[in-house]
Amino acid sequence: MSYYKHHVFFCLNERGEGERQSCNRCGASTMQAYAKDKVKALKLAGPGGVRINKAGCLDRCEEGPVLVIYPEETWYTYLDESDIDEIVTEHLQHGRVVERLKI
Repeated sequence: MSYYKHHVFFCLNERGEGERQSCNRCGASTMQAYAKDKVKALKLAGPGGVRINKAGCLDRCEEGPVLVIYPEETWYTYLDESDIDEIVTEHLQHGRVVERLKI
């Protein structure tokens, strides 16, 4: 059994100017903090529940910003808080993949 039911990694990589897109330039740090606060507010955080983590480059820059949820190995992109809300509600609470955000 996994220590966490869901382990969520947000790419927070920031590339230099002139390089290809990076997740942090697309607001990833803000969305990671938002997701962490939301999961805590819903009392989903902690052992046996959900862990929201920061990650370095996940090498899916052109599809960014990106996050990946384990153990399902489900990759998502997102634009704003409403997308994060949907991922939290549908995937983390109800176990349903959000197809429209899946990459």
